[in-house]
Amino acid sequence: MSQSIQKEIHNGVATLTLNRPEVFNSFNREMALAFQNELDACENDASVRAIVITGSGKAFCAGQDLKEVTTPDLNPGFKKILEEHYNPIITRVRAIKKPIIAAVNGVAAGAGANIALACDIVIAHEKVSFIQAFSKIGLVPDSAGTFFLPRLIGFGKASALMMLGDKVSATDAAEMGMIYKVTSLENFQTEIKKVAVTLAQMPTKALGMTKQLLNESMGNTLEQQLALESKLQIEAASSEDYAEGVAAFVEKRKPNFKGQ
Repeated sequence: MSQSIQKEIHNGVATLTLNRPEVFNSFNREMALAFQNELDACENDASVRAIVITGSGKAFCAGQDLKEVTTPDLNPGFKKILEEHYNPIITRVRAIKKPIIAAVNGVAAGAGANIALACDIVIAHEKVSFIQAFSKIGLVPDSAGTFFLPRLIGFGKASALMMLGDKVSATDAAEMGMIYKVTSLENFQTEIKKVAVTLAQMPTKALGMTKQLLNESMGNTLEQQLALESKLQIEAASSEDYAEGVAAFVEKRKPNFKGQ
């Protein structure tokens, strides 16, 4: 496995740690491809029922490694960076039918911020900041930032943050609906573990279908969404976890979901 991505699996939770702390976990080609490989492995591993993405050191992810794009012998070019690095990462994050938590442990800037925002649940501690840093160097937002951020916080606020490149504290991000929750620094790891383990013990198939419904809702009409809800609800009702959930409710006990 690449040293730029660390993976641990415990209690049904796979934790993927971006591991280039000396450059604030910014992406180069090697890390981007390794990250995709690890996401694929998590998707295909039945023992993994929830995924946590976090960073090592002081940052979550500072986006693109600018040294790579300013070094002629290393520069893949922006076409390759977008089509082979970031776009496939975002596609995977949304397509994997398992809950993905962004555990934002430090600054999340540029593509790093937008990868976090593409996750199902975003939790940050109080000292974290989010920055749409693209305009500071003459670029436009990528990694689906222009897709997700307006839907999370509204068109006008997203436009301002992207054009001005303002730094947004985790507290402000939570208040504006950009992220799910902000914690104290001391409680951050405990909260991440609690949420991740909770998700890993839930009916994974139903969570995956919920994710699919949310994805499709971005472009569906009301009629299309109602039809898809009906289709997936019928599938969910035939699952082993539904049978277990109903039995546990009737028997007044805690359900033991298997993700099937």
